[in-house]
Amino acid sequence: MDQISNSTIAVFSRAFTLPGFDESLPAGEYDIETELSAPPDHLDPEAWKASVLVHLHPRASHPGLTRSLTVSLADLDRARARDKLSGKVFSQVYLEEQLADPMVRLVMLADGVSEAQIRHLYSGSNISDAEGERPIQKGPDHDE
Repeated sequence: MDQISNSTIAVFSRAFTLPGFDESLPAGEYDIETELSAPPDHLDPEAWKASVLVHLHPRASHPGLTRSLTVSLADLDRARARDKLSGKVFSQVYLEEQLADPMVRLVMLADGVSEAQIRHLYSGSNISDAEGERPIQKGPDHDE
């Protein structure tokens, strides 16, 4: 079986951590190598999972020492997602992704719900939008 690998660069805008590694890694670019298929000498190719090799920056105390860390693809994806949030509240990121989804837009149109109403709902505000539409109340126990 041919070993398939992919090389890329991950850019982190702030310091981050990875599970199983006790250091906080500095912001910057990291070379990433992903092996997409099992190595030829692997005993059970069916049970093999993609490995991700992160090439770490050298320490100031050991500038010539190269280091790398093998992590799961899921752990690297979580670290990149946390970095992408860059301090934003997750609900705000989720809201923007949902409002960009064409299917969500179709459901909103069918239900007669405007983007402004959804934004008010996520902001915690119970006031109506500038278009004079009915406000959306939080919770099922409100009176209309």
